[in-house]
This record gives sequence, C-alpha cells and structure tokens, in this order.
Amino acid sequence: MTAITATGRFAPVFSGMGRSRWISPVTFLVLWEIASRSGIIPQRTLAAPSAVLTTLLQMIASGELPGNLAVSALRVISGLTIGVTIGLILALVSGLSRAGEVTVDPLMQIKRTIPTLALTPLFIVWFGIGETPKIALIAFASIFPIYLNLYSGIRAVDVRLIEGARSFGLSRFELIWHVILPGALPSLLVGLRYSLSVAILVLVVAEQINASAGLGYLINNARDFMRTDIIVVCLMVYAVLGLGADWLVRIIEQRALVWRPSNVAS
Repeated sequence: MTAITATGRFAPVFSGMGRSRWISPVTFLVLWEIASRSGIIPQRTLAAPSAVLTTLLQMIASGELPGNLAVSALRVISGLTIGVTIGLILALVSGLSRAGEVTVDPLMQIKRTIPTLALTPLFIVWFGIGETPKIALIAFASIFPIYLNLYSGIRAVDVRLIEGARSFGLSRFELIWHVILPGALPSLLVGLRYSLSVAILVLVVAEQINASAGLGYLINNARDFMRTDIIVVCLMVYAVLGLGADWLVRIIEQRALVWRPSNVAS
C-alpha cells in the first residue's frame, strides 16, 4: 500500500520537474530570438536562433557539415586511441609495481603541470602544420586523466579482497585480472569520461593550426566573413560531440558495471 501511494504521489512530481527543466532554456532562446530580430543584438554580433537553425539545415543538406565533422571526429578518435593506450600502460606499470611508481609517477606529475596548449608552438616545430600536431596535442592531453584515475583505482582496491584472493591460491596474473582490474574499472571509466571531455576541448584549439578541413576550419572561415551563424552551428556540434562521447561511456559503464548496487537497483 505504501509503495503504491509513494509511486502515485511522486511520479507526477518527477514528471513535472522534468517539464520545468525546459522552461529556462526555452525562455532563453525566445529572448535571444526577440533581441536579434529587434536589433538589440546585431546580426554581425550574434545570429538569431532561427538563422542558426536555417544555416544548420543548409550545411547538412550541402554535405559541408557532415564532411568536416568526419574529419574532426577522426582527429579525436586517433588522438584518444593513442593517449588512452599510453595512459593505460603507464597506469598499470605505476599502479602494479613500486619500481614502476618511482619511475613513472614523477614524470606524469611533471606532465600534469605543463599546460597542453602551451606545447602547440613546439609541436608545430616538431611535426609541422599537418595532421600530426593536431592528433599529438589531443593524445598528449588525454593521457593524464586516464593515468591518474586508473592508478588511483588500482591503489584503492580493498586490501582484504587481495588477501582473500591470495588465500585461494591465485597467481599474480590471476590476482590482477580477476580482482585488481575489476576493482579499478569504475575509476578507469571516470578517467575515460574526463579524457573524452579534454579531447573535445583540445580539438577546438588544435583545429586552429592551419586546418584545411574540420569544424575549426569552418569556424576560421566564418570568422573572416563575420558569419556568426556558422560559428554557433560549429559550437553546437562541438557540444553534441562532447555529450555523445559522455553518453557512450555511460552505456559502457552500465554494461561493464552491472554488479554495482546502483545499476542493479535501477
């Protein structure tokens, strides 16, 4: 009786709360449209939402946006693949070995204090102005979030679990594979989400390096011609990329961490 009453009482509240969350964004868009149409916000300063939507549809229909989006996505995927792989290896070496920690962790802490974007001129000197410095910047930026979270996750595994596994006669490899890595998996996924976010942020800057295609290329051209509608469209796509990447990691998390109480309850 209590469960029925609770469900009947709270369900409308939650649905109403969900609807109310849309009030402020919709109000913002309406005010933005009115300000643009009335001239309060000049077109050259910021295009109206309706103009942005029209430009978005035109760029999709012409193939301009999908083509450049594919180029940007390839850069992110390539940089993330390299960065995440390096971060995983370094975290395993540092987290599973005292000697590895002494060797790797100080270097990673030094890397953490170096702003990634400050390396842009150096990467241009090393790799030129092609695709390599763009991918290298993304890879360099995405290493540390994976490293730090996996390293912390490995070191945070309950000692009692390790001792219990040893009492059952598990070998070193079996202990790592069946106890330590599953215990550190939640931290690894958190690190992956951070790496994805950082990769999208660095992509915005990396694509300003003499790009001939990609979202950054579109933004540079739009800036030269004062096309704020195209700039806003590209910024929206960057945001969607970030949200999509986060959603993908959440899906992986739900499938990989089905043993967690929160997921079982849901």
